[in-house]
Amino acid sequence: MFRDRNDKSLTWSQAWPKIINRFKSYWLDLILWKLSLVTYFPSHTFRLFFYRAVGMKIGPKSTLHIGCRFFDPSGISIGEGTIIGDRCFLDGRAKLTIGNHVDMASEVMIYNSEHDINSDDFHATSAPVTISDYVFIGPRAIILPGIKVGKGAIIAAGAVITKDVPDFAIVGGVPAKVIGERQNKDLHYKLGRARLFQ
Repeated sequence: MFRDRNDKSLTWSQAWPKIINRFKSYWLDLILWKLSLVTYFPSHTFRLFFYRAVGMKIGPKSTLHIGCRFFDPSGISIGEGTIIGDRCFLDGRAKLTIGNHVDMASEVMIYNSEHDINSDDFHATSAPVTISDYVFIGPRAIILPGIKVGKGAIIAAGAVITKDVPDFAIVGGVPAKVIGERQNKDLHYKLGRARLFQ
């Protein structure tokens, strides 16, 4: 009666959860489409209101610049005083935790779900991503599922993070490797203001 995407026969009891998940997916797609319209509105306050309304947890004095995109915003938690650059991509399909006073440059992509390339059905796997306090992430860096970025770490522009980053490490490259260490380990600064109308 029912068949999955790989043309495998399914009983009603096997198909029912898949049908429910499909409708949940359609609902999420609708929310993400609406957010894609909101994300270009030139007011931080307006955008933050809608992001919080769909379940994203955003601490005080944190902001996301214009053009950010999401998968499942309800799985995203951002701490206090954090600035997310324009056109970043944040994946909330598994838990994404971004700490306090994190400075994320433009076009950073953080994923916490990917396909298992060795499985028969190419299914998705998920793992949470944690970005600790006082991390700086350079433009166009990519962080893959299951990564923990330690406190005060620096991720160079264009780096692809495939394994955990130690506290205060400076990493760069594809795949990223430790290329240095941050000297100041007594971090207590606050980031500057968010850019108006951006």
